Amino acid sequence: MTDTHVPIQAIKGRGTAERTPHRFEKEVRTAFDDAWGTLQEAAAAPAPRLQTEVRFEEARSAISRNDSPDIPFDYGLNPYRGCEHGCVYCYARPTHSYLNLSPGLDFETKIIAKRNIAAVLRADLARRGYVPKLINIGSATDCYQPAERELRLTRGVIDVLRQARHPFSLVTKSSGVERDIDLIAPMAADKLAAVYVTITTLDAELARKLEPRAAAPHRRLRTIEALAAHGIPVGVSLAPQIPFVNEDMEQVLRAAWEAGARSAFYCIVRLPWEVAPIFKQWLELHYPRRAARIMARIQEMRGGAGNNSDFATRMRGEGVWADLIGQRFAIACRRLGYNRVRTELDLSQFRAPQLSGQSSLF
Repeated sequence: MTDTHVPIQAIKGRGTAERTPHRFEKEVRTAFDDAWGTLQEAAAAPAPRLQTEVRFEEARSAISRNDSPDIPFDYGLNPYRGCEHGCVYCYARPTHSYLNLSPGLDFETKIIAKRNIAAVLRADLARRGYVPKLINIGSATDCYQPAERELRLTRGVIDVLRQARHPFSLVTKSSGVERDIDLIAPMAADKLAAVYVTITTLDAELARKLEPRAAAPHRRLRTIEALAAHGIPVGVSLAPQIPFVNEDMEQVLRAAWEAGARSAFYCIVRLPWEVAPIFKQWLELHYPRRAARIMARIQEMRGGAGNNSDFATRMRGEGVWADLIGQRFAIACRRLGYNRVRTELDLSQFRAPQLSGQSSLF
């Protein structure tokens, strides 16, 4: 087991306490034990309170195109880079490396907001030859993280889609989606919107460790109730499944069903690039006795590594353990009634938006 000098109190409210070097850095500095107890003293010192910094960027395009056959949407849209929720397992952490920022602490404390995202989306949809396909909002980072309360970038995006009659889905761990029910519900009534709420576990203590700044599990269930009460098709995401960590899949599915969710999906945890050392450190801090066993099972499902990018197995894993998780999910869904009716969103209603100053042809 790797020894670590990061105290648990240092990561209170965050997924990690370290600015993990990104894979493009040429120079890396590490703490050095001088045998005088310096590292231990530093670990025992009160951790500084880290403030979240929101930076702004001008997006050049709003939509990212997806050609992965294992993902059920064609376009992704993310108003934010980085995510304050601080989920330790987040597969999007390595994207901060392209900004010369750490996939560790920087990912959850330095949030990049695409302040012109709504205007750029409008221009994208207005382009000649644009073909409407399903857009998923929040495909990488949560579109309702705390910064959204003031910036309202996601709301602006939804309003553009509403005006263009463009279908979309979104995935979130936040109750903030309730603020936009006034926009989403009418679109849902016209088969233009669906929402998926991620509930990794019902164990509030575990959720605080895994997803320190996301809404509590019971709050996410209330969000499902609110969405369903307004006629919005709502599903539950049980992503990711981590062996020997979140073992309450069936309980989550039942609670979400009772709250109003009617579709469900899951994926197996994957640890690409810098996510692997971040997650290993998290295990050593919170589950030191079973850390090695957990990593062994993850690697067993990933062909001996922390991640396998093969489309055939990327989401569900492979091997006996992955098959068992899949069987549990299928049995629970069949028993409760999940996924019996597929939510079909209507692409035929799309009307290309008119840019300001653009004259009408009619």
